[in-house]
Amino acid sequence: MKKNILITGLMFLLSNISAQTISLSQDELLAKNIFKELIEINTTHSTGNTTIAAEAMAKRLIAAGFAENDIKIVGPEALNQNLVLRWHGSGGGRPILFLAHLDVVEARKEDWTTDPFKFTELDSFYYGRGTIDMKNGAAVLVANFIRLKRLGFTPDRDLILALTAGEEVGDLYNGVEWLIANQRPLIDAEFCINLDAGGGRLENGKRTAFFVQTSEKGVLNLNLEVKNSGGHSSRPSKNNAIYHLAKGLTNLSAYDFPVELNRSTKSYFSTISSIESGQLAADMNAILLSVPDTGAVNRLSTIPFYNAMMRSTCVATMLEAGHAITALPQTAIAKLNCRILPGVKQEYVVQQINHVLGDSQIVVTVLDTLKKNPATELNPVLMKTVKQLTEKFWPGIPLIPAMSTGATDGLFLRGAGIPCFGISGVFSDVAENRAHGKDERILKKSFYDALEYEFALIKALTSLK
Repeated sequence: MKKNILITGLMFLLSNISAQTISLSQDELLAKNIFKELIEINTTHSTGNTTIAAEAMAKRLIAAGFAENDIKIVGPEALNQNLVLRWHGSGGGRPILFLAHLDVVEARKEDWTTDPFKFTELDSFYYGRGTIDMKNGAAVLVANFIRLKRLGFTPDRDLILALTAGEEVGDLYNGVEWLIANQRPLIDAEFCINLDAGGGRLENGKRTAFFVQTSEKGVLNLNLEVKNSGGHSSRPSKNNAIYHLAKGLTNLSAYDFPVELNRSTKSYFSTISSIESGQLAADMNAILLSVPDTGAVNRLSTIPFYNAMMRSTCVATMLEAGHAITALPQTAIAKLNCRILPGVKQEYVVQQINHVLGDSQIVVTVLDTLKKNPATELNPVLMKTVKQLTEKFWPGIPLIPAMSTGATDGLFLRGAGIPCFGISGVFSDVAENRAHGKDERILKKSFYDALEYEFALIKALTSLK
């Protein structure tokens, strides 16, 4: 009896192990090993080092046969270097830039179930900081460049691979912005494919849409400050810095910027409505009218993602006030993070904020100037190629041009006149939002599907006419 129980238990254990084991091809194993190496290099800004990751990828590329002279590791400071590889083609057109960033946001080990800087396999997922945002893209690009080199492939134009630093920490250390300002010839291209945007949508395990990012919102940070002479808290006055700021912020919380749909968002709502149903689908169509339906706008505005797609937004994210519990506040400060639609002017946003706050004692100061951020015009030949490829990999899935509500390095490229298309081959579950959060993870299948998709995309785009 005991023997039977042991045999049954062993068979159950073995079946579970077998069910969780993926048989990987040579190319998939290479990509996995690169992915693991990148995840286990801490590239946070506070304690990490992006240069180590850049050097590790350079070592792999040189070992694969790329000329050392064609690989540059450059950047604004020692710990924030960028890797740029130029693969010389046969000369048939301007270069194509393929982009991914190496840095990641902070992650505290005590907050996670797993170690954020250990590549962990659990069930059907890979866990680790950067698995979604966005070391998967860096690994996919490096693995595919190596794979194509091993196969003896020669592109018909130069291909540029840029793995950059500082995307997560802003202007001061941003690798793409630095490269444009200081080393533009290294990355100058006809257009860019940015793996930090776009990609597929999963709903209950089913693929429902594939997005190509053609525009994104710009970032504008504002400081709101109220100054006051203060005094002893035992003799309070209605003229209180905190109250002034609080009233202004309350006004701001009730304010919405006007709805402004652009080519990307019109295309998005028009296409996505065809795979939605009921009131949601009807509302998406109703906001496309020459005069958007007010009820539809109001209903869609209750969904944060759709609200952010329709209009610019400004939200209070930080507060600071007072210097002692027994003293009237001499200063009250709030910081606003604004995400601004392409084409909207900084002066207009600041004017609107001042009007909504409705208090001359609240002084509004611009912390980070809004960057030039035009939308990328759709390239019909490129989009046809992407559509055909997407249909080949995932038949019946609609291809949808879209605007990102957040910002990527594509913003700096578009502002510099380099068209940028966000095309990640990764499908992610709409119900899961772990990028920048606890226990970040990616489906194993999504990673390997993206590997094959980007491999085919690189080959297809090199012969684009």
